Amino acid sequence: MTGLRAHCPQCVLLVLACCHAACALEPNEVLVIANVDCAPSTRLARYYCQQRGIPSGHVVPVSLGRSPRDTIGRQDYDRRLARPLRRIFATRGDMEHIKCLVTTYGVPFRVARRGPLVELEGRLEELRLLVRRQKDDLQQAQANKQTSPVELQRGQNRLEQLEAEIDRIAGKETEASVDSELSLVLCRAYELYRWQPNALHSRAAPQAFKTLMVCRLDGPSEAVARGLIDKALSAEQSGLAGQAYVDSRGLYHKKDMYGRYDQSMRDLALLTQLRTSLPVHEEKTDALFAPGSCPQAALYCGWYSLKKYIDAFDFVDGAVGYHIASLEAVDLRDPKSSQWCPALLMDGITATMGAVTEPYLRAFPEPRAFFSELFSGRCLVEAFYRTKPFNSWQMVLLGDPLYRPFRQASADGS
Repeated sequence: MTGLRAHCPQCVLLVLACCHAACALEPNEVLVIANVDCAPSTRLARYYCQQRGIPSGHVVPVSLGRSPRDTIGRQDYDRRLARPLRRIFATRGDMEHIKCLVTTYGVPFRVARRGPLVELEGRLEELRLLVRRQKDDLQQAQANKQTSPVELQRGQNRLEQLEAEIDRIAGKETEASVDSELSLVLCRAYELYRWQPNALHSRAAPQAFKTLMVCRLDGPSEAVARGLIDKALSAEQSGLAGQAYVDSRGLYHKKDMYGRYDQSMRDLALLTQLRTSLPVHEEKTDALFAPGSCPQAALYCGWYSLKKYIDAFDFVDGAVGYHIASLEAVDLRDPKSSQWCPALLMDGITATMGAVTEPYLRAFPEPRAFFSELFSGRCLVEAFYRTKPFNSWQMVLLGDPLYRPFRQASADGS
């Protein structure tokens, strides 16, 4: 296998304008993917189209097996999922306006890592030898009191570059969420190693090829997935009301990425007070909200309890929230999982997000930015893609992509 994502030649013709969210996403701009072998998947796709007024011809049937699988191999992803989608976009003129894909329960949510780059495997031994030498040189430099910090840092950078090249050739860190990979299904070939920048995040940058927004109706059961639709519609009809809960960690003086995200949560608390009528409750220490302490939860953002959900919340219909921690969507369909994504869904949240394997902190949308988009009247999937940095990576968004929890707000200030 190569380290590039291939695409059909016809997709080169799909050079389209930037998919900026200047206007709200419309139902006829949504395409729903259903696993035709899995009855719950097709039922869910039909139900979503009926409830949101999405044309019935916008359901894409793909054959992915009768039993819902969490993971799909790279070759199966290309052959059974990506290729049919590219064919539809290449042959159907009525698909050119599509901006959003919806994956459903029964469609795998994780795509496996690629194999090693066979054409470069001969370099691995040479690179491993260079790594050993570089480590020896660094040890000697660290023992030498006259070596400057700048020289030490250069040596460390060189070591990291060599190790990253070994990982790239071997295929490490090439797993991704299916949804994040599908965002680039119409793009030109790109390298499969770690991530690709999300063109929709940088709205001023031109796009040569179309980036699709992707959202997922999924969870520990078909009923939970269907509930994401029903609760979103209910909240839109009656208005989202309740309490907002923000759980920062008190990292006031850290100047690194951790401090940045912690400050973003405190900014979110203030922003929620200024732009909504929701009462705001903050936890500003390294503790978490205690079990049962968050009634009528409409908004939540917090961190960092790795794979250990704290049942603090009584969620209202329409509640949106996420917990920043690694690996919180690995067992998305396990009703007994203590990971945050499945547990939040089981507890009744309407929209959330998480990672299917290690994402690194900066893969998450910054809290203030994400919720600010919702407060401006954006729908769920627009808010996500305007604030998440990467595609072909680990994040997955769960909920009704058309859901606008603050739909009364103006969305004109894009």
